[in-house]
Amino acid sequence: MGNKEKSKDRKEKRLQEISLLRTIPYSDHQRWWSKETIAVVTGGNRGIGFEISRQLADHGVTVILTSRDANVGVESIKVLQEGGLDVSCHQLDVLDSSSIAQFSEWLKENYGGIDILVNNAGVNFNFGSENSVENAQVVIDTNYNGTKRMIEAMIPLMKATAAGGRIVNVSSRLGRLNGKRNRLENDELREQLSDVENLTEELIDGVVTTFLQQVEDGTWKSGGWHRTFTDYSVSKMAVNAYTRFMARKLSDRSEGEKIFINCYCPGWVKTALTGYAGSITVEDGADTGVWLSLIPEQAITGKFFAERRDINF
Repeated sequence: MGNKEKSKDRKEKRLQEISLLRTIPYSDHQRWWSKETIAVVTGGNRGIGFEISRQLADHGVTVILTSRDANVGVESIKVLQEGGLDVSCHQLDVLDSSSIAQFSEWLKENYGGIDILVNNAGVNFNFGSENSVENAQVVIDTNYNGTKRMIEAMIPLMKATAAGGRIVNVSSRLGRLNGKRNRLENDELREQLSDVENLTEELIDGVVTTFLQQVEDGTWKSGGWHRTFTDYSVSKMAVNAYTRFMARKLSDRSEGEKIFINCYCPGWVKTALTGYAGSITVEDGADTGVWLSLIPEQAITGKFFAERRDINF
């Protein structure tokens, strides 16, 4: 058997394993959620966000789907509501602090708080260039800063429950520090970002600022950044690091006020963001995000997952 056939067999086996994971019933877990459980999914009007919203609602969770375009959000929830699912929508732009503030007030007034936050809103890489940095500022601001803004705004709204709150950040293997195909080449930064005990928000922000500065002055190619889809990879590396930092920060919260935070890679999913060129269905791509949202109160935190498996950062 040639290398091409072996690669095809491995790919088919992996897809079969992913499909098998989706058949594992959630009843195997301690069911802590109910109709009163409130989940917010950013960028939920299409693709993975839409499917995460659908699956969470299908499990009986009340879902608030957010969309930057309010009209698009309304059209999206019609599909779900026609299927009998309890889903509502609200306008939200993670780039706009005032939009987040308005959304937070609306949540507080109408729902009192939330239990689950899925940070899905983001922008993808430029398919025309493996080293795209043309839109680096927008990519970083949306994927990293937007995720931070939402976490900071939603933590005060997380309801105190025995099960604890859940934050799930949609990320990517492209942002791994030690990925086999795409890694952070800067040894010093990789060591600093790997040191979880000494990881700080200031350090992560500083790394991102350095990258953007090097993009601006044209020196980024010698900065030791990821070689593939560089701006996107750096943004997701920052999301991963921030997830670990927040897990440690939130670990000090008392019982009943615990918040568990993790990130996951949905894989190369067939959505508009990948030009529908992916190899994974949107149902399978959303699965791990839903699983992380609904794991029982003995929840893990500060981890990176793919196909319901803990993977290295």
